[in-house]
Amino acid sequence: MTDVPDLECRALSKRFDSFEAVKAISFEVPKGSFFSILGPSGCGKTTLLRMIAGFQAPTSGDLRIKGRSVLDVPPNKRPVSMVFQHLALFPMMNIGANVGFGLRQRGVGKAQIKAQVDRVLERVGLAGVADRSVDSLSGGQKQRVAIARCMVLEPDVLLLDEPLGALDLKLREHMKIELKRLQSEFNTTFVYITHDQSEALVMSDQIAVMNRGVFEQIGTAKELYYEPKTAFVAGFVGEANKYRAKVSRANGKQLELLTEDGIALHGLDAGGGLRPGDAAQVFVRPEAIRLSRRAADTQDLGNASAGVVDSVLFNGANSQLILRDAANGAEISVALPQTGAFRDLNKGDTVYFGWEPEQTRCYRAEG
Repeated sequence: MTDVPDLECRALSKRFDSFEAVKAISFEVPKGSFFSILGPSGCGKTTLLRMIAGFQAPTSGDLRIKGRSVLDVPPNKRPVSMVFQHLALFPMMNIGANVGFGLRQRGVGKAQIKAQVDRVLERVGLAGVADRSVDSLSGGQKQRVAIARCMVLEPDVLLLDEPLGALDLKLREHMKIELKRLQSEFNTTFVYITHDQSEALVMSDQIAVMNRGVFEQIGTAKELYYEPKTAFVAGFVGEANKYRAKVSRANGKQLELLTEDGIALHGLDAGGGLRPGDAAQVFVRPEAIRLSRRAADTQDLGNASAGVVDSVLFNGANSQLILRDAANGAEISVALPQTGAFRDLNKGDTVYFGWEPEQTRCYRAEG
């Protein structure tokens, strides 16, 4: 017998007049997992989260928590809690009162509230601060208070709506690690909404990439990055050089293409069914591109050319090298480690570059 998932959506849809924001989405979230929904603004992810929380009713479909449909269960009765982007802490209450707010609403006794609040504050690393003002806390500490306020209610599912969006960059980087640690500590199912791919890639057990109301792909961070199933996923997750091209020859999944800039490429059909004459979208990761000082060293790669350095963008551990194809002026981005033979490249230098056909992902062009 398989375990019942903590959260299950079955053909869940939401329509606003003639606009369908969420289109028959089905997925399961296993117990104790960190599940992220990643997508651009307006893709429907917040609408989906609000349906799970009970703030919006679906137009059709079913929503189950631990195997039980909650369509008729009001938000305050659902076994879920939600952390909002702006946290919604009560400034007139101290930390302990904020964390214990939900328990008081449930009619729990004072002694039990204090014991449960102290316990959960200790687990989030804020032991002994219950009497302090919320305004005395740092941004990261406020995040932990917001999580503690939810976790003290022992929800089956914790929903997080872009909770790191208001933090500065350094604190966001720290809180990624902290959130993953807290999720493991409580062993609670997290459903995390974000438009920031770095957040999803670092923290998640599974990621659903959402676009225009549907899930384009669900998978691990590595699956989405290395094996994107659609052009949208290939372009949205990670960085990539992008070309529009036409298929000139197809031999199974092996393709020959000609880009709009006149570049001849070899690649793999990742979307399925591309034939000669079809318009294609082509993606190559910057780290897949190899550099050489000699043309002969790149000729066996299948995709090779000479380029002129347009700029070198220093980025700490790595740099981004922008090349212009010497033949047609097309721009190519290359990931450049700070160690190695090419860290001394300067604007105007000529360098040879290439990549294996297996690194070229091709999909049917949209539109």
